Amino acid sequence: MDETVNNACRQEIARIPLIGEKAPSFEAMTTQGKISFPDDYKGKWVILFSHPADFTPVCTTEFMTFASMQEEFAALNCELIGLSIDSNFSHIAWLRTIKEKIKFRDMQNVEVKFPLIADLKMEVAKKYGMVQPSASDTQAVRAVFYIDPQGIVRALVYYPLSNGRNFDEIKRLLIAMQTSDKFKVATPADWRPGEKVIVPPPGSCGQAAERVAGAGEDYECQDWFLCFKNLPE
Repeated sequence: MDETVNNACRQEIARIPLIGEKAPSFEAMTTQGKISFPDDYKGKWVILFSHPADFTPVCTTEFMTFASMQEEFAALNCELIGLSIDSNFSHIAWLRTIKEKIKFRDMQNVEVKFPLIADLKMEVAKKYGMVQPSASDTQAVRAVFYIDPQGIVRALVYYPLSNGRNFDEIKRLLIAMQTSDKFKVATPADWRPGEKVIVPPPGSCGQAAERVAGAGEDYECQDWFLCFKNLPE
């Protein structure tokens, strides 16, 4: 293959939807039947994530963790969708093995109930830039896409093949984005629910002066550009 064509193909595979873009739509067969995205998930947040392959150790621990947290995500109006470049038969066999044989930390007899996409032709993986040729031409990296109820990509996190994800952070970021949307605020480093949030910075010198002068019961200011407040309980 001509090197120019080869490079173009690699760029196509690695194209990643960016924050603020419409999430690519797709139809796919999964372990829970056929799904149509985003039509089947209107009004909900979605975490779409990929893993390199079935019957691999890191992926097994991740799926057990996601499955054990599924109800926590559902309580946040968020659905989970997994993906790897494997067949539906492989997915089913792997998930049965997880439930029947695998113990990880305090998790055992874990049943994975969220859909796992069979993507042998890499159709969905390519749309989301989950196949990155410098890492592997045949496996998806550990991608996590947050897609909001309007079908917009709000955040994405990529991990290498060798390292499992931090699920506490995956949930924390979802809550932080939902909090920012609801209250029109920002969240500081390492923010946790119940902690102070950041008031959006003023857009003019006059507003900056008013912001500092108005600090008191409702909010506190370190300086004109950094003000904190508590959210209603």
